[in-house]
Amino acid sequence: MTREYGDRSAEVWIVIPAYNEATRIEVVLAELLLSWKRIVVIDDGSSDETARIASMYPVWLLRHGTNLGQGAAIQTGIEFALARGARYIVTFDADGQHDPADVGRLLTRLEARNLDFVLGSRFLGATEGMPLTRALTLRVGVLFTRLLSGVRLTDAHNGLRAMTARGAATLQLVQNGMEHASEIVDRISTSGLPFAEAGVTVRYTPETLEKGQRSGAALGLAARLLIEKLLR
Repeated sequence: MTREYGDRSAEVWIVIPAYNEATRIEVVLAELLLSWKRIVVIDDGSSDETARIASMYPVWLLRHGTNLGQGAAIQTGIEFALARGARYIVTFDADGQHDPADVGRLLTRLEARNLDFVLGSRFLGATEGMPLTRALTLRVGVLFTRLLSGVRLTDAHNGLRAMTARGAATLQLVQNGMEHASEIVDRISTSGLPFAEAGVTVRYTPETLEKGQRSGAALGLAARLLIEKLLR
């Protein structure tokens, strides 16, 4: 992707929300820095060495004094990147589940089709080590998100997304926790800006599955969002 973008890689900002990812973020940063110059890590009140490890790399490091949630960390990173003239913003998880090669693929699709958002989909791409229970939970999440926003997606809770500055400016996330994933889709729907999905690879390990959101909690979250939407 560096060959395709050349100096334009400076127009791309990678936003990485991170909470207690000391054991994984080093590999993530090392791989991304092979191709991308503008990376901002938002340490969301970690109690481990996440911030210290991130500070060892040539990235921007922002810190929340307390754990606010992934949605808040993403919004902090987006605002930081936009203030510094980002043309494109990519959200990327800190736990090593995403493939850095997919960043370039999403950006290429974004430009080629003149879109404002490209959302990664593991169901259009590939998964490694995903349990059946997680797959079923994600499918249910897709249905809830469709009810909330009216947007037909195959994967509504994928942390890998590419967007233009115009698209990013419309998000204005207020849901600090994991609700942000559904909120992003809702914001895209109401913005009227063009979007699409693209296949990406998501890798699961016992460690990331242990840290990830529990199935019951995810379904409870989706139900709360649906109720809030109906009561508006």
